[in-house]
Amino acid sequence: MNLKQKLKSGEKIYGTMIRISRNPAINFLAKNCGLDFVMYDCEHADYDMSMLHDLFLSGQLSGVENFLRVPEGTKEWISRSLDQGATGVMVPMTDTRELAEKLAGYSKYQPLGKRGYAGGIAHCGYQGGSHKKIMEEANEKVISIAQIETKEALENLDEIAGTEGIDVLLVGPNDLSVALGIPGDLMNPVELEAIKRVAEVCRNHGKAFGLHAGPAMLRLFKEDLNVVMMQSDIDFISAGFSGVRKVFDEG
Repeated sequence: MNLKQKLKSGEKIYGTMIRISRNPAINFLAKNCGLDFVMYDCEHADYDMSMLHDLFLSGQLSGVENFLRVPEGTKEWISRSLDQGATGVMVPMTDTRELAEKLAGYSKYQPLGKRGYAGGIAHCGYQGGSHKKIMEEANEKVISIAQIETKEALENLDEIAGTEGIDVLLVGPNDLSVALGIPGDLMNPVELEAIKRVAEVCRNHGKAFGLHAGPAMLRLFKEDLNVVMMQSDIDFISAGFSGVRKVFDEG
């Protein structure tokens, strides 16, 4: 069962954001630790497409699915990253139905979308085969994620969630707090109520609900969450480094 099938069956999938790691071993470490996916960040971090291609191939080998947060919802970023082997794409600040339709269109093949076809490359393991089969299998596997993090997105939630081909609405709580006028106050009731509304709309439209946050916030929405993305590689490496000194400082 792939991750999209798990989401459709109501199961949770677990992962983290990758911002500084460039060694393909990160995928094997994630798999060994029980994660389902890692999401490389091209909105706030510096990865080029050739590097992502190699990381995505190691993801295929390790059994951990690789997602990408693209910097913008263009064909160049969405379709190309999928061709290089990503199995999920998240577009930040997906504020309108029009932006959601572009995400769905560039990430799904016909009849769901208009992604251009190229066989025998990274997304299909450098193997050829039936165009129809490859496209059908991709549409059953690729996860299209609309990131909700602005007031405009909150106003258009039903239209975004109702867009065919969108699989997940995932909240970015940091930018959402900025948009709501409470920057960094992530546990503010205004913020939590907005996130709760996203979860409700996802439930009403049969779409998966996701959240990228720390453990405290994730626990609050434990019952609603389908896509659990906790912190980033920076957080985990920093925590590990801090632990070296604590062994002696606390002794």
